[in-house]
Amino acid sequence: MAADYQTITFEVRDHVAYVTLNRPEVYNAFDAAMQEEVRDVWRNLRVDDEARVVVLSAAGDKAFCVGIDRNEPFVALDGGTKFGTSNDFMYDDPGDNLGPKSCDLWKPVIAAVNGIACGGAFYFLAEADIIIAADNATFFDPHVTYGMAAVYEPMKMLAHMPLGEVLRMSLLGAHEQLSAQTAHRIGLVTDVVAPGELQTEAARLAAAIASANPSAIQATLRAIWAANDLSREQANSIAPAILAAGMDLEALSAGGEEFASGARIEPRIR
Repeated sequence: MAADYQTITFEVRDHVAYVTLNRPEVYNAFDAAMQEEVRDVWRNLRVDDEARVVVLSAAGDKAFCVGIDRNEPFVALDGGTKFGTSNDFMYDDPGDNLGPKSCDLWKPVIAAVNGIACGGAFYFLAEADIIIAADNATFFDPHVTYGMAAVYEPMKMLAHMPLGEVLRMSLLGAHEQLSAQTAHRIGLVTDVVAPGELQTEAARLAAAIASANPSAIQATLRAIWAANDLSREQANSIAPAILAAGMDLEALSAGGEEFASGARIEPRIR
């Protein structure tokens, strides 16, 4: 898959797709162009068999993403163009399709967060599968501080954070930020590393995932997200179909031979 993007960078190396938000001059805020390009790359990755896993990061050392670029006309709230309609309960989601799952991409996404991640950044993070952070990362949602309801972002983040933490972050707005260490403690991120080690750690995780059979990985991903979104009975009812779709007899046979050989991976203890 090859494309010329203006607001993101993209490349595939060793079965890993590297997607980088690339507007560091505005703290990687997303505008209409970035929305279009991110949506395009997610949808194209669905059929790119060369890419088995994705690393999502951002350019610069100040911010992963600070949400919507408020200088863009399409988000003006001062009497100009608005997202939505004249009906106050029919506003379009301004970050719709920023996340990989919203674009029906079921390949693992590792988000590597460096610096500030706030507001609309959670469109990306809520649909990532593994989030790691540099020790200078901070997380917060400033919507209510500036007169806006926090709706879509906290609803999505319930998949990654305990209810009480989502409530506290959303209601305190800009008055409090989660450090990388606190984000790790509450389960939002799985690893905290030095800024200079962030990309290396993301690449290590991606390489490990990419080494496994793609069908098995994608079926596992779908099963876990389905179980998180559905009731237990609903998830169990679709489990056989997911298992059948992810069953690759050739890979299963190869895996059995590898196990029988006695060869074992030396695991990293976390």
